[in-house]
Amino acid sequence: MKPAPFKYFAPPTVDEALHLLGEYGYEAKALAGGQSLIPTMNFRLAQPAVLVDLNPLTDLNYIRPTGDGGLRIGAMTRQRQLERDPLIAERAPLLHETMPHIAHPQIRNRGTYGGTLAHADPAAELPAVSVALRARMKIRNREGERWVPAEDFFVALFTTALEPEDLLVEIALPPLPPRTGTAFAEVARRHGDYALAGVAAVVTRNEDDTCADARLVFLSVGDGPVMAHQAAAALRGQPLTPEAIRAAAHTAATADIEPGSDIHASADFRRHLAEVLARRTLQTAAQRAKGGNA
Repeated sequence: MKPAPFKYFAPPTVDEALHLLGEYGYEAKALAGGQSLIPTMNFRLAQPAVLVDLNPLTDLNYIRPTGDGGLRIGAMTRQRQLERDPLIAERAPLLHETMPHIAHPQIRNRGTYGGTLAHADPAAELPAVSVALRARMKIRNREGERWVPAEDFFVALFTTALEPEDLLVEIALPPLPPRTGTAFAEVARRHGDYALAGVAAVVTRNEDDTCADARLVFLSVGDGPVMAHQAAAALRGQPLTPEAIRAAAHTAATADIEPGSDIHASADFRRHLAEVLARRTLQTAAQRAKGGNA
């Protein structure tokens, strides 16, 4: 199939893109990498009257260090750049570790960080990782700009805090605290397929090797990234023993998530995967936290 008729604009500046989005509102769609939008248009699952191509906006393609050890990443930065940039490996090792799990190299060559977040697929890796890393989203429209924490950005299935006139322009990643370790894992039927379940873990140790903080965020087990609040609370202040981690993983799988069944996996199987992956990533992150930030 081919897409329904639409008007096409390729604005050369962010201000012009914002003007178009503000003028056409719900009738417009912003085109970033196109790896999700174009197929849905070809199947006529999406039929925007106006397509606003963001690819000329090269000033939204950057990875910049901040003075406090964090990062600022432009929304049009390609996933392949995130995978290869040494700054990502140094300052956001969780993001670096996750990138090879995303689809295939051909997809990552075109797909963008901002586009993936705005699409908000519940099986996508980058939304969960962004929540785990306490990312903040910079959103602009014709009236001004605002910052939204990642955990408030993802509202529901394929739904974000973006209004029709809004554009996600930047993602800010804060520095990892000292003695922090991170880990990512997922299970898919084949490499590059959507994950049946996945999880991103961040663990910070106290000087006495108890848990100062923990974040555990799942993908593919809900309508968006799912934070395991009860599991993280159970770990804080506790020695990071295998028993404590095993108990936290069990809490995450039984109390924090409500996976559904579909043609790919049953809810029970997803819950089992979630518990195993949570245990493994928490163990890995806790071990990496011994050596500093990793």
